[in-house]
Amino acid sequence: MSQLPFDPLFVSIATPLAVALAIAFGLPKRYSVKLAYVGFAVPALLALHCWYHFPAGAGADYVFATQYSTGLASLGISLKLGLNGIALPLFVLAGLVGLAAGLYAIQSQAERLKHYLMLLLIMQGGLMGVFASVDIFFFYFFHELALIPTFIMVGVWGGRDRNYAAMKLTIYLTLGAMLSLIGLIAIYVKSGANSFDLVTLRHTLVATPLAGGLQKHLFGLLMFGFGILVSLWPFHTWAPLGYGAAPSSAAMLHAGVLKKFGLYGLIQIALPLLPLGASQWTTVLAGLAVFGNILVVGFITMAQRDLKQMVGYSSVMHMGYAFLGIACLSSLGAGGVVLLMVAHGLSVALLFLLTTSIHHRTHTFDLNEMGGLAQKTPVLAAFFVAATLASIGLPGFANFWGELTIFVAAWTYSKVLTACAVGGIIISAVYGLRTAARVFFGTPTEELARVTAAHPPADLRWSEKLPAIILLAALLFIGFWPKSLSTPLNAALHPAWPAPGALPLQTTSGK
Repeated sequence: MSQLPFDPLFVSIATPLAVALAIAFGLPKRYSVKLAYVGFAVPALLALHCWYHFPAGAGADYVFATQYSTGLASLGISLKLGLNGIALPLFVLAGLVGLAAGLYAIQSQAERLKHYLMLLLIMQGGLMGVFASVDIFFFYFFHELALIPTFIMVGVWGGRDRNYAAMKLTIYLTLGAMLSLIGLIAIYVKSGANSFDLVTLRHTLVATPLAGGLQKHLFGLLMFGFGILVSLWPFHTWAPLGYGAAPSSAAMLHAGVLKKFGLYGLIQIALPLLPLGASQWTTVLAGLAVFGNILVVGFITMAQRDLKQMVGYSSVMHMGYAFLGIACLSSLGAGGVVLLMVAHGLSVALLFLLTTSIHHRTHTFDLNEMGGLAQKTPVLAAFFVAATLASIGLPGFANFWGELTIFVAAWTYSKVLTACAVGGIIISAVYGLRTAARVFFGTPTEELARVTAAHPPADLRWSEKLPAIILLAALLFIGFWPKSLSTPLNAALHPAWPAPGALPLQTTSGK
């Protein structure tokens, strides 16, 4: 393991927050922008460093672990940071998407750019903290820290319907966060561990499990609380509206990373601590995932004629695969969910970036007003088609491995549900390829011809290419070498996840 002279996890959290604080205290704009590069680059580089030096056989043990005193030891609260094989992929995702979103924001020329970057940096620091926290109090705290800037950015820098979108985001996500908090506090109280430390809680509850009825109620709280935050059907309507109104970098960070908080919480906390409760909710969760998120939302996505709304609905649809993987109650399903979370985070962030780039050139999100853009912007067309194919799950991209693993796990759980879920790939292919064809190929519409005659569209600039390359390169790297993530996942999930004998164990090896 690498021996750095500092704690890489703490620095990855503190750096963007320190830059945000400097901007808040009146740092001049020219220095704020330059320092923002550091605030976004340092977490990404440290995340890659941790990935490269992560011990292959670490298992469920936390590495790069450090504990900091908070003065709240009597409540069992301490800032304990560490990564295991489940947290590592999400920590890397947060670093890479944060870097891409930050680079795109710096070059966006947004109004009040200093304040915009300050909020994004706070969001970035919170995201790094979510996946580096071993203490579930700080796991929740960092999520709230990252969530608050989202509301502000949608309300201030958002597009159409931004006030309504910000209000709906606030109501739904606050409800989900409160349900989750109640569930987490109840686990702390009922466990008797007198600690929020996840390792201590696991040891305590493996030795003395909670009663099955209590587990059912607690898991239900966490499932619906986290589920609302992830856009579980039918509590999903905040997501397409919010992403449609959100500025691009905020949509990239929230849809790409922050929305994974709920799924991560179910896998890292709820399933290992409440395995008997989870087993009583699988039918409900699987049904909502397949028939709600994948099929109902999938058909709604096909009907969209607004490009950004289409990307937002597609993000909700793909969360159905993740919920299905969790409902399988196997380490194979859980591993597939983690792989899909990383892949989806990268691909949806790329799609939101490119969607805004298209809008800058066409001045519309209406698919009926587009066509033939590939003639003038071939590089943009190539990136968009690649991102679309990744989202569909084409082999060679990271999404393929996540979906394939979930389908294999789901086949053991329910062949009927698996067949319905696989049908979602056809739905994704229809709306994805049709959208690419409408935007880039065919004859330009009269509306687009008038716009491009007055303002001829230029191809992607380097300020847009660089963040797009970062995201696409990560999708391809994991797509061609999935063991870079599945190896630490195998070690974390097989021997110690979940409680011994509680759930069937299958591994993610073989990819």
